Amino acid sequence: MTKRLLIVWHSMTGGTRQIAEAAAEGARREEDMAVVLKPALEAGPDDLLAADGYIFACPENLAAIAGVMKAFFDRCYYPALGRIEGRPYVTLVCAGTDGTNAIRQIERIATGWRLKPAADPRIVLTHADTPEAILAPKVIGPDDLEACRNMGHALAAGLAMGIV
Repeated sequence: MTKRLLIVWHSMTGGTRQIAEAAAEGARREEDMAVVLKPALEAGPDDLLAADGYIFACPENLAAIAGVMKAFFDRCYYPALGRIEGRPYVTLVCAGTDGTNAIRQIERIATGWRLKPAADPRIVLTHADTPEAILAPKVIGPDDLEACRNMGHALAAGLAMGIV
């Protein structure tokens, strides 16, 4: 029976897009896994309801989840409430120097939905800390991309085996 993994992402400078795509690539290693990679602007409650597990990937902007990702959660929270309990999720955050506040926000939302974390969240740091560096296009290093591939594969494998 094919399982469905939904990866919802947002990216302003390309960093989060790269880590979301790496997670999708890793998840696709698993047979009988439908991987849906969807921008937060396009994702909605029906996408959440149709999936067996989730990866939420976003940048941290001004010590918070990016506004577009927040809008996704706002749009989907009540329509999905009480309907996706117990499903596994992981979080990927791309941040300049920290990322922990974005992780906390997503964890609070996931707690409200009663999702279960399938792995520790992953923060990919770009070390961008000047206006120019923050706004510049990002290139994520191979080690971080491989870690995101492995996270995607591990979640997909757990879904396929029914253990997450």
